Formats: sequence, C-alpha cells, structure tokens
Amino acid sequence: MLTWIKQLVAGSAMAMAIGFTGITVTSVAYADDAKPAVTAPAAATTPAAPAAAAAPAPTPNKGDTAWMMVSTALVLLMTVPGLALFYGGLTRSKNVLSILMQCMVIFSVITVLWAIYGYSIAFTEGGAFFGGMDRLFLGGMTPDSNAATFSKGIVIPEYVFMAFQAVFATITCCLIIGSFAERAKFSAILLFMILWFTFSYLPIAHMVWFWPGPDDIKDAASLDAITAKAGWLWQKGILDFAGGTVVHINAAIAGLVGSFAIGKRLGYGKEAMKPHNLVYVMIGASLLWFGWFGFNAGSALEANGSAALAFVNTYLATAAAVIGWSLAEWISKGKPSMLGAASGCVAGLVAITPAAGFVGPMGALIIGVLAGIICLWGVTGLKKMLGSDDSLDVFGIHGVGGILGALLTGVFAAPSLGGTGIYDYVANAVAPEYSIVSQLWIQSQGVITTLIWSGVVSFIAFKLVDLMIGLRVNEEEEREGLDISSHSEEAYEI
Repeated sequence: MLTWIKQLVAGSAMAMAIGFTGITVTSVAYADDAKPAVTAPAAATTPAAPAAAAAPAPTPNKGDTAWMMVSTALVLLMTVPGLALFYGGLTRSKNVLSILMQCMVIFSVITVLWAIYGYSIAFTEGGAFFGGMDRLFLGGMTPDSNAATFSKGIVIPEYVFMAFQAVFATITCCLIIGSFAERAKFSAILLFMILWFTFSYLPIAHMVWFWPGPDDIKDAASLDAITAKAGWLWQKGILDFAGGTVVHINAAIAGLVGSFAIGKRLGYGKEAMKPHNLVYVMIGASLLWFGWFGFNAGSALEANGSAALAFVNTYLATAAAVIGWSLAEWISKGKPSMLGAASGCVAGLVAITPAAGFVGPMGALIIGVLAGIICLWGVTGLKKMLGSDDSLDVFGIHGVGGILGALLTGVFAAPSLGGTGIYDYVANAVAPEYSIVSQLWIQSQGVITTLIWSGVVSFIAFKLVDLMIGLRVNEEEEREGLDISSHSEEAYEI
C-alpha cells in the first residue's frame, strides 16, 4: 500500500510540474504584470482633482451571491450523494462501496487541486488554451475580490465563483469512473484523475468558458480586445451554457477510452451483471435532477431571467426525456422499466445542459424527447457497435446526450425558434442576425475539439498509469469484489 501511495504522490507532483511548466512557457510574457482576468477592476484611489473622480467599482448583489452559494451546494449534492448512489445502485452488490469510495475521494482530491492550481489555469488570463498562475494557491483572492458575470456592472464574490466552478470539475471527474467500474485499481483511478484533470478538464474549461467579462466592452474595438483574451472556443463563438462539452463530452470520451484500455469485466457477455439496487438508482437520479437546477440555472451567475429560463428548461427537458426513453423502451421491449426512466432522466439533464439558457421552453421539450430516444440507442445499439464494456453507460448517455445537446443548442438558440439568440455587448441588445448553419458549425468544432483533446489526453494518461502501477486488479480480486479486495469492507452483512 505504501508503495502505490508513494507512486501516486510522485505522479501527482509530476503532473503538476509538467502542467506548470507548460503554462509558464505559454504565458511568460503575461505572468509578470497581469491581473486576474475574472475579477472586476479594483476601486480607484481618490484623485487630486475632484472633477476626475472615477466611478465606484461594482458591488455584489446579496441576492446573486446567495443564489450562487445555494447553486454551489446543489451541484455538490449531485456528486455526493447523487451520482454516488446512482452509480452504486447500478453495480453489483460486491462493488457498491468501491464506487461510493471513488466518488467521495475523487471529489475531495479534485477540490484540493482546484484550489492549488486548477482555478488559476482555467479562469485567469494566459493563452487561448491555458490560463495563467495569478491565482496559484488562490493567491491574491480576498473577500473583496469580485468575479465578472454576463451583465455589465454586475459582479459576484470571486470566492463564490471559484467554489461554483470547483464542484463542476469534481463531478466531471467522477462521471468517468462509471465506464470502467468493478475492475480498476483504486490507486490507478486516482492517478489517472490527477493527470486527466490537469491536462484535459482545465484546458477545455479555459477554452470554452474563460473570458474577462463584459464591463470594458464599449465599442467594436474593445469587444475584439476582450475576445482576444478569451479561450479558444469562446473566441469562435461556441454556446455552452453549463457544460455540454466541458463536462459531459469531455468525461464520456475519457471513460470510453478507459473502458478499452482497462478491458472488459470478467464474464462480461456471459454472466448476468444486473444493477443490484434500483431503489438507489432512482434516488440517485432524483438527487441529480434536484441538484441540476443549481448546475444549469446557477450557470447564469445571477438570480435573473436567464437563470429562470435555465431552471424551467432543466425541469421540462428532463421530464420529456423520461417520457421519450420510457415510450421508446415500451415500444421496443414491450415494457417500460424503472432503470430506463432513471436513465432517461439523466439523458435529459445532460442534453439540456449546453442549451439551458439559450433555448426556449418548447425547444427544451424537443431536446429532451430526442435525448431520451437517442440515448436509449446509445446504450444499446451504439454500445454493441463499439464493442466496449462501458459498465454504467457513461458514453451512451453523457457522450451521446452531450453531443446531441451541444449541436441542438445551435439550432434552438435561434430567436425564430424561440431561443435567446446571441447578445451583442456593443449594441447592448440581442444581435438581429442569427444563422443556424453557422452556429451549428461552431458547435461542431467544440464537439470535435473536445472529443479529440480528451481522447488523446486520456489515452496517454491511461498508458502512463498502466506503466507506473497497472490499471486493473487481478482476477482473484475482481471476482471477490472491490469492496473487500480494495477497501476491506462490505456494504451488506449476510
């Protein structure tokens, strides 16, 4: 045990060193004099001439701040206990504690790494692919530090923004483990997560979500200057309200690669591997639905109409997906199942995530129904075509649903179809023109970039971990169950 802990620590240090070296190379010109990009300008000192007095810095609204803290807690609930129970119920009884343990520990490890370097790499100025190191160890952040929102002159405390983005990172990493549940080494999973978080999650989050905020946009020239500082995919104009690319596609392709790298479970295709507790599955899915209101509506960063739209769309799309999956299963298999309804629930949540604040309620219903039907195919027909043992159908739901949602965002965001369109910060109004074809191409670039980036990083990370400590438990440990062999515990006393 001490040996793999030492290897894990060494691997962690290596990942951080490589990551920081890369960041230093790409942003050395910036690092000496840059200010944290997400923070609002500091209040100006009192000038000598009263006539030149600067406008006071924006002050966070208490309602926005309270809503964002609640949203952060809701997203935390999605992972522990929501995702943990959902995944735990889907495994066999001899492996349920291993999944719960993985969720709890990965959540904690990524939280700590986020505070040490993750937040800085993802959400400060640097390059188009990686941020800088201004917030390394959360340095320079105080209770008076503010983060920009999507509205001019509106800010929230940076501590709240940092914590909200942290829980996104944690659940993304935890999603991955479902693809290779019941056969991977605990130590290997932790080391892989550190590498993947550093080299896949952080750069993709920066590419898709980072920008300095709208406050300094006055005209076309200032808009261009602000956009030039943003992440690569943000510059292209991708619409991803709450993480279709950053969270779901990113995690799903990593899980799929892992299912191939680690190999199929012993007896897969020959032995029954049914979920051991569908009550857990239903409770977990319900907690995910509940927490997802923070996930999607919280991504507005304010308690405003955009948050209300995302809230309603999350509600409607998920219900539609439950109906879509259940009806499709009823027609194709003769009976609808609780497992299918719970899976449809998650599929709808996934698909509406990138679209939540951009599409109208009727668009959300269409996205939800399609997600339920197409993700059912994803966990049946597509899974057979790929030949993978994606244990808990991470790619079939999160990958397929994420891709579907990301692409349909480009369609239903059109004002002509009830969407919000694209906001013009120069005119301070919705842009009069919207091209579905053009936006679909931009959305496709985001999907393709995420699939390739995460796929390549995942493949390399799995190979490195396999060389260092091995990926898989031995046959005897797998047959005994990971609860006993990895953690010396049993979920149920016989």
